[in-house]
Amino acid sequence: MENSIKISEFNESFKPVLFSPKNEEDKNELKKLLATGKIMFFDSFDLQLAELIKSQNPSRKLSQEETEEKKQEFYNNSGLPASENGVWVYYPWRNTMVRILEEKEFVKLRTLRNRYKITDEEQELLQKKIVGIIGLSVGQSVALSLAMERCFGEIRIADFDTLDLSNMNRIRTGIYNIGLKKSWIVAREIAEIDPYLKVTVYNEGIIEDNINDFFNLNGKMDLLIEECDSLPIKLLSRIKAKALKIPVLMDTSDRGMMDIERFDLDPDRLIFHGLLAEFGPEDKIMSRLSESGKEMMMSLLQFDNLSPRVKFSFSELGKSITSWPQLASSVFLGGAACCHYARLLLLDQKIDSGRFYVDLDKIINFNES
Repeated sequence: MENSIKISEFNESFKPVLFSPKNEEDKNELKKLLATGKIMFFDSFDLQLAELIKSQNPSRKLSQEETEEKKQEFYNNSGLPASENGVWVYYPWRNTMVRILEEKEFVKLRTLRNRYKITDEEQELLQKKIVGIIGLSVGQSVALSLAMERCFGEIRIADFDTLDLSNMNRIRTGIYNIGLKKSWIVAREIAEIDPYLKVTVYNEGIIEDNINDFFNLNGKMDLLIEECDSLPIKLLSRIKAKALKIPVLMDTSDRGMMDIERFDLDPDRLIFHGLLAEFGPEDKIMSRLSESGKEMMMSLLQFDNLSPRVKFSFSELGKSITSWPQLASSVFLGGAACCHYARLLLLDQKIDSGRFYVDLDKIINFNES
């Protein structure tokens, strides 16, 4: 295949490697891997093909005999032995090889249950989109939701941090990943869902040296989802997005708050809806961080609108806790909401700028005593 690489070049521990049995060089590399005796092989191609055939015949239930006949017809039409159909995907971090359908059939079958909630035309349009995510706590849930719905063709993920045990109250992963880059964890999880999706990783997070590449390399980003804790990066990324007319989404994982800034429709709007206007013009605001950073953070969070328990947690920062609390239920809700609004926005449906709340406590009239 075009992207096949030598075994000696398996130096990226978050990228899958695809091999086509139709390609002689790929076949040789597969034989070398097999010869090591250390690779686990999983071949569910026959099951995937059977499901594909059933999906192509929705009006009636095929008998086992009919399914087998159509499978044989598929192999005959390919002009190849059954074992040389499909694509082998190698996951270096799992030392595992999996055979799957070729891209067109794989994507069609994997998104089958999206159909009509996402039309075929919409699904095709989404494959051309580039989405960027900064911060991979809430961002992990957003990225995986987007990947599962296949709402992008490329996703750019940025986080400098590694996984700590205390992160695992809200980041869905295993304890074997403690100490690993959060960006690698997310990239691996996306690859295990869909190895045909393009994932670009910024392990150092977003810094001045790479921010232009993050937004523009090989095509301008269509949407930024900002979920980092750093106030300087929150500001810098919005200033850049505004200059490039890129919309921004953010979820704070408290009271289901969704923040939407449509710089693509209104490039003159103030960042953070003007909540930081008191701190001076935007082209000077970065210089005010050292003296007014805490006040800026309180302003953009709209402290009075936070939930009572998050408000209280701020009084404990530096005393009993080192950062404000986040719960898995809130992070997963935020990930789902970001994915939902991102999809609508990318499909040019009406999504306005503003702050909106999906407050589960308010929905059931919960009053905390």
